[in-house]
Amino acid sequence: MSIPRHLRYTWDHEWLVVDEGNATVGITAFAAQALGDVVTLRLPEVGTWVEAGESCGQITSPTAVSDLYAPASGRVLEVNTALAGDPGVVNTAPYTTGWLFRLRVENIAGALSADAYAAHCAHTRGDRR
Repeated sequence: MSIPRHLRYTWDHEWLVVDEGNATVGITAFAAQALGDVVTLRLPEVGTWVEAGESCGQITSPTAVSDLYAPASGRVLEVNTALAGDPGVVNTAPYTTGWLFRLRVENIAGALSADAYAAHCAHTRGDRR
């Protein structure tokens, strides 16, 4: 399983990378594998405020509906509209073209390093929470 070192992670298997106060957010390869084939996404709307650690959307696969948790607090700047036509990109490219949304970061709470996230995954065994 790939865990890029330049990203930060959450206990709920989301990732983020911050550049000049703006964060790009997605789900990890671990989460994508645990979910199976992503068939629909409900992402936060542009302009809405999301709160770190709280549900801000949903990811649906044939076997589960999972909440998407905000890895940071801030205002949503953009959503990946390309995923509407092909949500499976979240499975095939979770760290690149499968990103979910971007936000203007106001607060990041409890982001994990790549090493800490790898240790978390080793203990999680596929559970989302």
